Amino acid sequence: MPGTFLIDTDTASDDAVALIMALRAPDVRVAAITTVAGNVAVAQATRNALYTAELCGSDVPVFAGACRPLWRGYMHAEWFHGRDGLGDHGYPEPGRAAETQHAVDAIVACVRENPGLTLVTLGPLTNVALALAKDRSIAGKVGRCVVMGGNPCCEGNVTPAAEYNIWVDPEAARIVLRSGMPIELVGWHLCRGEAALNPADIAHVQGMGTPLAKFAIECNSRGMEAYREQTGEVGISLPDPIAMAIALDASVCNSASDHLVDVEVASELTRGMTVVDRLNVSEDERNRDTWRDAGRVRVCWTIDHARWKAALYGVLSCG
Repeated sequence: MPGTFLIDTDTASDDAVALIMALRAPDVRVAAITTVAGNVAVAQATRNALYTAELCGSDVPVFAGACRPLWRGYMHAEWFHGRDGLGDHGYPEPGRAAETQHAVDAIVACVRENPGLTLVTLGPLTNVALALAKDRSIAGKVGRCVVMGGNPCCEGNVTPAAEYNIWVDPEAARIVLRSGMPIELVGWHLCRGEAALNPADIAHVQGMGTPLAKFAIECNSRGMEAYREQTGEVGISLPDPIAMAIALDASVCNSASDHLVDVEVASELTRGMTVVDRLNVSEDERNRDTWRDAGRVRVCWTIDHARWKAALYGVLSCG
């Protein structure tokens, strides 16, 4: 049973679909949603999270967090998701406001109150790094930490070397990956190829006729165009929903291994690169199977495409 979730997100189009998956899962209680600057500014991410929760009939508390990375300037991804992060379709304002407590304090409190919870991160890791700085002990209270981010051993989507979530705030990512939390890294490469929604998949979702199915495709309309511009591939890539699918059902990831994973923070050429010593060529003892201290990360290499899409369809067909 997945149990209690805490979701940290820079809510844009694919994040919104991931939120729907969690909020509509019958065996999950989403204790809180925290927002961070990333795809869009934190105020817009907060608005989008509230709007998505409203579509799901959920009153989950939403907390606004960091408006910029730890030490770097903020770089949004509006070119990919649209100015409002949801494809610029003019969705109405949500009917309620965010909580007054800051997201960082909410993360600390939520983990303390729900030991063993699943933390799912869908954006830059700024909020989580700040929460760890406030209370290092929360690292040992998290049951699973599913991180959508990185490009282990493959090309990036914002530079040749890096994936956006890690590149935006590499220092925060390094802090989190070194924290000792039981991290499962779900990289950008997992949303490409057969994992992307192809035209037949999109038609299938649209044919469901539910409000959530309509929204899931519509809000990703700009993302579909941007994905084709970026990769030459036709379809809708959904990295955050894939991470959520794995959080909900670990068997969606059908190939994974544990490694020492670090993040490049000094080089502008490879800033934000997730460095995985898959073959242990460094002969670092921390990269051995017997190592059990902080720094080991479970890297998901491949997913079950049919299982992932079935999980998505199951949620969107029911509401």
